[in-house]
This record gives sequence, C-alpha cells and structure tokens, in this order.
Amino acid sequence: MGNGAGRDGGVQSVDRAVSVLEILARRGEAGVSEVAAEIDVHKSTAFRLLGALESRGLVEQAEDRGKYRLGFGLIPLAGAVSDRLDVTRQGREVCARLAGELGETVNLAVLQKHWAVNVAQARGPSTVSTHNWIGRLTPLHCTSSGKVLLAHLPVEHRTELLTASGMERLTPYTVAAAAELEHQLDEIRTSGHAVAVEEYEVGLNAVAAPVHDRSGDVVAALSVSGPSYRLDEPRLIALVEPLTAGAAEISRRMGRYGA
Repeated sequence: MGNGAGRDGGVQSVDRAVSVLEILARRGEAGVSEVAAEIDVHKSTAFRLLGALESRGLVEQAEDRGKYRLGFGLIPLAGAVSDRLDVTRQGREVCARLAGELGETVNLAVLQKHWAVNVAQARGPSTVSTHNWIGRLTPLHCTSSGKVLLAHLPVEHRTELLTASGMERLTPYTVAAAAELEHQLDEIRTSGHAVAVEEYEVGLNAVAAPVHDRSGDVVAALSVSGPSYRLDEPRLIALVEPLTAGAAEISRRMGRYGA
C-alpha cells in the first residue's frame, strides 16, 4: 500500500508541477500565494514545487523577489520539438501550392518511433482520393516518406527501427528483405528521392524527397501520392523535379542555406 501511495503522490506532484509551469506561461509572473491559490495547495507546498522547478532551471525568481517566471532551462526542452513544429508550419503553404500545381495529394511526414507520421496534407483540385493521411502512422520500410526518413538515419538507429517494425509484407510488392531495402536506401541517398510502387497499398503509388533543417539533418519527407493508374512510373519520375524543388523550399524556410 505504501508503494502505491508513493506512486500516486509522485504523479500528483508531477501534475502540480506542470500546472505551475502553465500558470507562469499564462501570467508571465506569479508569487507563491498566487500559485498556491490556483492549484489549491498550501503555500508551503507551492513553495517546495517552485523550489524544485527553480533548481532545474525551469523557473526563476524575477527581479522582484517573491515573484517567479519561466526559466531558460525550458529552452533545450522546447528545442527538441521546435524543428518538428516548425517544419509543419513552414510546410503547409508549400504542400498547398504543390497540390494545386500537380493535382495530386501532397503530404509532409516526420519520424515518430518506428513510424512515419503525416503532419500536413493538401489535396489537388482534381484529386478524388478519400485518403486522409493527417496524423496517420505509416510504416517506414514500404512508404516513400518512410524510406526517405530511414535512408538518412545512422545505420544503428535504422536497424533498431526496422527490428521494432518487423518489416511486415503488406502487399506482394512490399520489400521485406533487409538487404534489398538497404540497397534501395543507398539509391535514395544518391538520387535524392524515394518511390513506393504499390508497396503499402495495392493501387497506391508515391514519391518523396527529403526536407533538411538548418544544420543539414533530414527532419521530414515531402511526398506526392495517388492511384497507380494515374501515378504510373513515368509520371512518378516527372514529379521528382517539382517535388524536390518544394522540399528545398521548405528546407530554406527552415534556415537551410544553399538548399
């Protein structure tokens, strides 16, 4: 019973600490009494919470002693997700323009564990597809976006993700052999784009290109997808140039010079 109570108390402390950060984010500054009142705890509890957060640099005391505000210790935490948030914001306009120009569905995907997750989507005016890819987790080994993201990972990380995914064969065309996939990834790094021809779904083809952040790391994949009768292999090849240009534009918006 004691251990269970301890765990519950720990969760409650975390919940209260997060509430304190939210209060300071909303108010800008707040004193111990104000924090205690908002989270409905005794002043001594609020003081301990603020002290613990201050020791980690997550809050700091303002010049006016007794007032607290958010600290610079939050910056590296925010930085860990800022690029992923930024690429979504920067990519929306490019996705919409490309979808209008190409008449096909355009998606932007980022890595999430052993999946590619689609964070932005735009459909062309002639698109009749009913697919809504936003928020959808798709396999790395058999989608164009997934293969782009895989191709630019360190070998150890790539192996770890493929082991976790299991490389399931979803269609007769899915590449399920690690050696064959590695050969494809070599070609993707050389050519700068990836294709998936009915590998994820029969009747669905796609092509993708990498999006780089300011340091040159691949942080997302921009893709065009559609039915195989319309996006046959010659059409996929024709889409590479405008798609790569769109990915380079998002990269420039991310601060990647020379992209």
